[in-house]
Amino acid sequence: MLFLTEAPQFLFFTGKGGVGKTSLACASAIMLSDSGKRVLIVSTDPASNVGQVFGISIGNAITAVPDVANLSALEIDPQAAAQIYRNRIVGPARGRVADAVLKSMEEQLSGACTTEIAAFDEFTNLLTNPTITKCFDHIIFDTAPTGHTIRMLQLPGAWSGFLEQGKGDASCLGPLAGLEKQREQYHAAVSALSDPRHTRMILVARAQSASLREAARTHQELADIGFQHQYLVINGVLPENELAGDVLAAAVWKREQAALSAIPSVLKDAPTDYLPLKAFNLVGLEALRALLAPANTQKKRNDVAPVDIPLVPSLAGLIDGLVGNGHGLIMTMGKGGVGKTTVAAAIALELADRGYPVHLTTSDPAAHLIETLDGSLENLTVSRIDPHTETARYRAEVMKSKGKNLDDRGRALLEEDLRSPCTEEIAVFQAFSRVIREAGKKFVVMDTAPTGHTLLLLDATGAYHREIERQMLNTKIHFTTPMMQLQDPLQTKVVIITLAETTPVLEAAGLQNELRRAGIEPWAWIINNSLALANPVSGLLRQRARSELPLIDEVAKKYAQRWAVIPLQAEEPVGLERLKKLLHAVS
Repeated sequence: MLFLTEAPQFLFFTGKGGVGKTSLACASAIMLSDSGKRVLIVSTDPASNVGQVFGISIGNAITAVPDVANLSALEIDPQAAAQIYRNRIVGPARGRVADAVLKSMEEQLSGACTTEIAAFDEFTNLLTNPTITKCFDHIIFDTAPTGHTIRMLQLPGAWSGFLEQGKGDASCLGPLAGLEKQREQYHAAVSALSDPRHTRMILVARAQSASLREAARTHQELADIGFQHQYLVINGVLPENELAGDVLAAAVWKREQAALSAIPSVLKDAPTDYLPLKAFNLVGLEALRALLAPANTQKKRNDVAPVDIPLVPSLAGLIDGLVGNGHGLIMTMGKGGVGKTTVAAAIALELADRGYPVHLTTSDPAAHLIETLDGSLENLTVSRIDPHTETARYRAEVMKSKGKNLDDRGRALLEEDLRSPCTEEIAVFQAFSRVIREAGKKFVVMDTAPTGHTLLLLDATGAYHREIERQMLNTKIHFTTPMMQLQDPLQTKVVIITLAETTPVLEAAGLQNELRRAGIEPWAWIINNSLALANPVSGLLRQRARSELPLIDEVAKKYAQRWAVIPLQAEEPVGLERLKKLLHAVS
């Protein structure tokens, strides 16, 4: 394994949810421990209970793993860490500032930036405390701070007060207020991170275009701040010996090989390892040791029985309920790589096919899918919003208005704040909001939706909704703000898209909770790309398909009011005919 060759003391695994970071981190920890090294594995992944993987109770204390000599583990609950962190910042302000300011502070500390900085707060001690670092040859983390967070930590001063003084707009700088007392320790941690003699960043991806694009973006972002020595692991590649007699397996393999041959240029020179797809869930020592075993030790199984395909609702049935009064806003929402744009296109196409006027709008960079629909149906309009253009425009507006009275240090902070993921969400949503007005007379289908946190930030900082409400209080004029439209289930239906895998389901549940915090109840869930419903022949894919069934059941019984399942397709769903195939549950 190239990524473990001459490994330094600190190893960070980074990548989107569901690519296998935690499994890979645990397998690496076991391999290094088996070679006689003293290893600490640190997990912040709520989807994977490392204690469960090792069959012991761990929690937020360094705990020896009895069945693996030289190995200890530590679990950091990122949500609990974020809550403690929030209390540390907001606590002193209670009773000193107005309720509206306090509410704005709390919301600015409720997003992903706070969770990540709170986790880094925990990491810092592990990176800089000699008492801990002397005890271990390797400390392995199953997640890594983003380039954005590291750049923010590198900026000089002026963190505290940013919230109360309202210098930012929908700001991610608020979370930095709690770091003021430990700045030297943070700088030492950032220095350790950027030194290849001490730290190695390992990008984890799947053999899929979207996953590789995300890895390339992360690689570039880290390289731009001095993290030049990065390794790449492409996980879960379908072995070629699984193709015989299985049209689906052959199509999946062909798609993966096409994605690998078109790998982004910034990744081509990175030292790369390829790990084959495994038939089993990566829980337990035997499974984790097998993850990094040589590929030729995985036996092909031809004796796996077909999966009993459960009776599940189809996308077509779900669209029957979307029709309502013949117009409205439909938003598909989910993490990257789950197929939001594909599902949005299929919904728009079916509504247009039924005779309704539809405007489909996308911000997906892979717009070829949408382009194939433009002009295909008389009552279907297609438009695309470029996130980069909209974000640049939004940043320029904020720098002009909010930055004009700031000194150089303040402007540097504001510029970095505007590089946050929240900024792009806000900019794109503002562009989309120009289209939303059409939903009163036709269907508007959007393939991007802001998180509940972003909506609350917009509402708290812009205060547009409350200001309109105040102005109209004593009039008889009927009014609707964008927030009211999103909260009204008769006008807006949010459809959450996920995959039948542990991490994507948990991430989708997190998105649902955030939307509920903003007063928006998701209308339905769609499980996309289901192997179980695609009826594979390959023994390996049948085993994988069987592992989806409990997750489909969990979505149906625990999370979703309405739901549907879309089978994995042998052909990429581009164009009218292939998109229509997504409407029916059994392929």
